[in-house]
Amino acid sequence: MDISLTLILIIATAGVSLVAFRDHALLDRLILWPPAVSRGGQYYRLLSYGLVHGDGMHLLFNMVTLYFFGSVMEPVFASRIGDVGYVLFYAGGLLVSILPSYLANRNNPGYRSLGASGAVSAVLFAFILLQPWAMLYVFFIPAPAIVFAVVYVGWSVWAERQARDNINHSAHLWGAAYGIVFMLVMEPRVLLIFWEQLTHPRWAG
Repeated sequence: MDISLTLILIIATAGVSLVAFRDHALLDRLILWPPAVSRGGQYYRLLSYGLVHGDGMHLLFNMVTLYFFGSVMEPVFASRIGDVGYVLFYAGGLLVSILPSYLANRNNPGYRSLGASGAVSAVLFAFILLQPWAMLYVFFIPAPAIVFAVVYVGWSVWAERQARDNINHSAHLWGAAYGIVFMLVMEPRVLLIFWEQLTHPRWAG
């Protein structure tokens, strides 16, 4: 029986995260700690941080989001750049979304970051580019995807400037931007499709 790459990513991430909840040594080896990269050459942390999460809700939210939107986007990517290309797209989301935070904190021993949110944002915004009027349910509240995207970006920019929580909003924003840019580079016609759907919602007739 075939198993989707999205499901494999979810199983791998959930498995490592669940082990790391109890194994703090494993968490310390995988989390993004900038000095370990800049001074210790542990560049793998620029990807491995996406395998660990802060708690069960953090993990659940990311994996549920990845399941629903990754299941839709995986065949889109696979049909154009292959299965390996889809996995590389996801890995690129992890890398691109964390680079600004890493560069800003490369000598900061007090900084740490973890979670797959940047890559998940890339998958989500790639989906929104294709289906801007799809109905999303955010905490059980329905909202068109394009409305959610605008609110999400605006809130993330505001929250990043406030810096009042431990959430890496920068990674969310860069991941979203990466997902959009990657889609447009992979298939430039997507921009026309997005505009057509945006200006002519299906329910408009």
